[in-house]
Amino acid sequence: MFDRTGTETDFPLTTFSDLGLSQKVLSAVTDAGYTIPTPIQAGAIPPALQRRDILGIAQTGTGKTASFVLPMLTLLEKGRARARMPRTLILEPTRELAAQVAENFEKYGKNHKLNIALLIGGVSFDEQDRKLERGADVLICTPGRLLDHCERGKLLMTGVEILVIDEADRMLDMGFIPDIERIAKLIPFTRQTLFFSATMPPEIQKLADRFLQNPERVEVSVRSSTALTVTQRLVATHGKDYEKRAVLRDLIQKQEELKNAIIFCNRKLDVADLFRSLSRHGFSVGALHGDMDQSSRTKTLASFKDGQIQLLVASDVAARGLDIPDVSHVFNFDVPIHAEDYVHRIGRTGRAGRSGAAFTLVSKRDTKFLDAIEKLIDKQIEWQNGDLSALPAPMESHESSKPERGGRDGKRGGRRNERDRDHAPRPVSSHKSDIKSDDTVAQPEPIIAKADPVRAERKAETKPQNAGRNSNRPAPQPYPANDDNRDRRNRYRRDHDDGPTPIGFGEDIPAFMLIAGKA
Repeated sequence: MFDRTGTETDFPLTTFSDLGLSQKVLSAVTDAGYTIPTPIQAGAIPPALQRRDILGIAQTGTGKTASFVLPMLTLLEKGRARARMPRTLILEPTRELAAQVAENFEKYGKNHKLNIALLIGGVSFDEQDRKLERGADVLICTPGRLLDHCERGKLLMTGVEILVIDEADRMLDMGFIPDIERIAKLIPFTRQTLFFSATMPPEIQKLADRFLQNPERVEVSVRSSTALTVTQRLVATHGKDYEKRAVLRDLIQKQEELKNAIIFCNRKLDVADLFRSLSRHGFSVGALHGDMDQSSRTKTLASFKDGQIQLLVASDVAARGLDIPDVSHVFNFDVPIHAEDYVHRIGRTGRAGRSGAAFTLVSKRDTKFLDAIEKLIDKQIEWQNGDLSALPAPMESHESSKPERGGRDGKRGGRRNERDRDHAPRPVSSHKSDIKSDDTVAQPEPIIAKADPVRAERKAETKPQNAGRNSNRPAPQPYPANDDNRDRRNRYRRDHDDGPTPIGFGEDIPAFMLIAGKA
């Protein structure tokens, strides 16, 4: 019912057996429980099997990964790879996406005897080198780690037959385009290139024109559109982090059909703060961001997929292409700065025809980002309980009246105070209020220093001298005739010398010099 552009037609519904895939691939697809291809798969697989370049544009969650994995498996049935000379290359922007593609090759290629090498950061070079020495039919990697191996002389790219650039718009956002250009120069010009992206801004179109030769364009949805199965809502909130966290907690608790959810933040620091806050309030939550080591990221993601944790607080590292089929909700704690990221974030729910819900917390400072999102998707998103004009007064916080203290640079001090505002204020017992309510409460006995008449007299004598506190130094005054006072002041007035000049030791002769010696 769909043609290669994704529009409805009068042709009968296509099955995988009609696409020209090999019997081994069809058997693996059937075992996985799939019979009907998605529009992007139906449009991209036949020309890919003809070794044509592909420009695929489809919203996230429509099966882009299988649209290049399945034809690659069929084409790789003939021939074998040689040591350090991979036959195909797949570039992914993140480690999680690369690992997910490797899982797809293992699932659909179970009837093939192919060597699959995964080159990502956070893993030992030695283990990856051993896989390359055996020869890699499929090389799945992030651009940085691939260039590291090439610079170490461990890879020869002249045997690459198929190049896949997945999530091209994310590659652009993450600054990988110069690396991809370097990699493209290492690969033969006669290669077949498969280029996939969920959005197609002008910069990506120019990049595709440089890498592709007479490509087959497969566009199965409106550019930068969102899935119709996802219910989108906006939630008005104030800009303070502690208020946003309270609104988010209340929103989560009100979702009756919430099975699990991904909560997106713009910054890694916000991911850590929100994770700690939700943990303190008793939620089952995990965190995922780029600064975590690879083993922790893999473990957290596996726990979320297995249902061991209900909420996953993540940065945009989890927004692109992660295939977690049954995510019921997505919460945007921060409005994404780049409008394209909104499409990818809410695409984590409502996948494969399932229904989903996406909520975005919006403050007054986010209006320009919201306008860009609505312009991109060409749709007005509904508000949950009134827009920003109906926003109630800001919440009172036990620290809201305190000035924020800066750190060394005067910028970070207030942030810790905001993090602590999640805690309920501790009840403070006022002593004055206790006295008013119970007159029999004994008054605390004041601590009074004992009077020193000598000190009081001296203070009275020196008071006129210290009257001007702002002056640098009071003018010298004549000292009283008391020798004790003079000796005490001499410790601070070392230049006071109005007595007779002593001869030798004067009267202060050391005792050891008075001992009589032997005659």
